[in-house]
Amino acid sequence: MKLDSGELSQAILAAFQGSLREQWPEIRAYGESEAKKLAQTLVMIEALQASGKITPAQAALHLEIQKNACRSVLLTLEGLGLLAVEAALDAALGVIRETVNGALGFALL
Repeated sequence: MKLDSGELSQAILAAFQGSLREQWPEIRAYGESEAKKLAQTLVMIEALQASGKITPAQAALHLEIQKNACRSVLLTLEGLGLLAVEAALDAALGVIRETVNGALGFALL
């Protein structure tokens, strides 16, 4: 199964919106941007893994870099604390876990 960046992005975005609903009107543009970046990273990881150019450990590092970038962006927004941002990231990755791990053939999320 091939990952679809648009579908992943929408699922991540919905999880962000649900988790950060009180602040959503103010942070929507950032949430949309970060959801797209996270989805694109996962699609890139899938492509690299399929071509044998990345190991599961390297894939985990790529994902962690993108998660850190997303976390940093969201933490700069007024009213968002670390616990809220971590909960949003956990929710976002949780809704796509089965799809991504199934496509990769190993547990990345």
